Formats: sequence, structure tokens, C-alpha cells
Amino acid sequence: MGNTLQKLSAALLAAVCAAPLAVAAQADKYPNRPIRMLVPFAPGGGTDITARLIASNVTAAFGQQVIVDNRAGGGGTIGAETAVRAAPDGYTVIMVSGSYGTNAALYKLPYDPVKDIQSIVMIGDTGFILALHPSVPAKTIQDLVSAAKAAPGKLNFASTGTGGITHLATELFNLLAGTQMTHIPYKGTGPALADLLGGQVQLIFGAMPATLPHVRSGKLRGLGVSTAKRANAIPELPAIGEVVKDYEAVLWYGLWGPKNLPKPIVTRWNQEVAKALQTDEMKKRLAADGTDPAGGPPEQFINAISRDVEKWKRVVKAANIKVSS
Repeated sequence: MGNTLQKLSAALLAAVCAAPLAVAAQADKYPNRPIRMLVPFAPGGGTDITARLIASNVTAAFGQQVIVDNRAGGGGTIGAETAVRAAPDGYTVIMVSGSYGTNAALYKLPYDPVKDIQSIVMIGDTGFILALHPSVPAKTIQDLVSAAKAAPGKLNFASTGTGGITHLATELFNLLAGTQMTHIPYKGTGPALADLLGGQVQLIFGAMPATLPHVRSGKLRGLGVSTAKRANAIPELPAIGEVVKDYEAVLWYGLWGPKNLPKPIVTRWNQEVAKALQTDEMKKRLAADGTDPAGGPPEQFINAISRDVEKWKRVVKAANIKVSS
């Protein structure tokens, strides 16, 4: 009996010691096939644009194709749940934006947005541009506030979906400015911008990477940016907080994978993305889109998610926003 226990103990010890070696071996061989990078929104939005920039750079570093897979719907929850349920082998990761932090404030999720994921890296942060269709006569933020107060509910604003960060960023504006505008939800920034450009809706708090080109071309009129300070990419626009006291809404982008993703793979992704963010090409392209590169350890990203979850819970409660689970 004692002999059997000794053999069993030895076998268990060998298994425990072998586990880290197996993970290390897996990381050494990684990747040996294409990788899927989920984007939980339709093509054409800020998250999609940023994901494709990163995918292109990391493809070269890994020597394997990183394929962007758009899974729109549910304010980003459909794509997020797909990523949560994926095998933690490094072959499925997801690019999310600040809207990921709003979902826990709105939905009864089948996953925990903090505990059920493995954060990898913060890509960068940017803001929203408050942009109008040219048919709207307002030329300044104060003009818009006055017009919205004069005709409550008349102005329609687009969003990437009910409860998404563009929706909550606008509701935060409504709360602080004392305005009332009507919400029209879409399945992503791309479709929302298409209808704004067509005049079906009047305004949007649009992600800077996707909205900035239309403001620069004159197809949309930019009134302000949602960041605490003016954006380097378009310094002529004031920060909304200069007019509407205490207003600020930051849009970050980050990468995460399923819980229990092996640490060596997390480290590899973190390092490769950080290298990509420091290249002159990426700095130039992100700056043109109004995005400041971040990088940093995985903990920085998970902390940003946790902070935003709490912030948007307060906005949802104050604005009495309700969505179906």
C-alpha cells in the first residue's frame, strides 16, 4: 500500500512539474496556424479600423495570418461571449472598445466582463467627435444645446447600439447639458455614420478614427471632442467640457482573450503589440485617427475596464436606460 502511495505521489509530482513545461512548449510553437481576431461590431467603425491596423502588424511578427472576424450585435456582447467561450489556446482573441465597459451596466451577461477574461494589452485611447449633418444649423456646442432645449426630442442622434458607449456618451451629454435628444440605435459605427451622412439622423458622438475623415472632408460638421483636452488630431475643435461642465468620455481600445490563456502567450501578444505601437508607421497612422498609443502591462487594461464599468453604471441609473437582457 505504501509503495502504491509513493508511486502515486511521484506520478502527481511529475504531472505538476510537467504542466509548466507543456505550457512553455505550447508557447514556443505558437502560432502554427492562423489566428482569429474578433471584432464585436460591423466593419467600418473605430474598433474595426484599429483591429485591422494591429492585425496587419502582428501578422508580420507572428508569421501567421491574423484574420479579423466581425461579429456584430447585442452592443458587442455577441462577439464578447464568442471570445469568452473560445478555447484558451491563443487562436481566438478579441479587440474591444470602451463600449465593452458599458455592457455590465446594462445587461445581465452570461459572463463576467472582468473575471472571465484574460486581458492582454491596452492598444490606445481616443475620444468621440460630436458631429452634425450639415443640414443642422448649429455651428457651436452652445448652439446645439440651445436648439435641443428649444425643441426637446426633435434632434435624433445615432449610436452603435442601445447601451453602447456612443449611446451612453450622448446620454451623459444630455444629463450634463440639460438636453433631450432622441436615440436611434445601429449595429456599429459604420451603419450609423452612413445614415448620418445621408441625413436620416442629425448627429452622433462618433469614434474619432471613423468620424474624423468625414469632418475633415466637410461632409459632417464637427462641434467638439469628448476628451478632457482638445485632441491633437483636430485642435480647432474645443473639448466639450469647455462648454458643458464636467463632460468627458474616453474611448479606449484593447485586446483580450479567454480566461486561462497561458501566460507565455499573453506575454508574447503583449510584447508584439507594444512593438507595433512604437513603430513610426503605427504612431503616424494612429495619430491621424486621433488615437494615442498605450501599450503597458495586461493589468493596465483590466483596471481601465473595471473603472469604466462603475462609471457607466452611474450614467445608466441616472438616465434610466433599460435594455432587454
